Amino acid sequence: MRCQVSVLYFARSAELAGLRSETLSVPREITSLQLWEEIVKVHPRLAVIRDQVVFAVRQEYVLLGDQVLVLQPGDEVAIIPPISGG
Repeated sequence: MRCQVSVLYFARSAELAGLRSETLSVPREITSLQLWEEIVKVHPRLAVIRDQVVFAVRQEYVLLGDQVLVLQPGDEVAIIPPISGG
């Protein structure tokens, strides 16, 4: 079963995706790595930041990997690349 989630792009991920937010249909039960792969299918340019990106799902950080996420319709998924600062 699939559900609609709101994907938010920040910093470099927004530049690569060409937008700041969108709604995507993804499987309700999915690992964080599979979720990343679903997003990269839509925005292949994001692949270059794979090893640097962190997700926030419902405002909680999630590393890419085998962690299973159970998503609900309307959940927010934020794509957060490293942010340099001084």
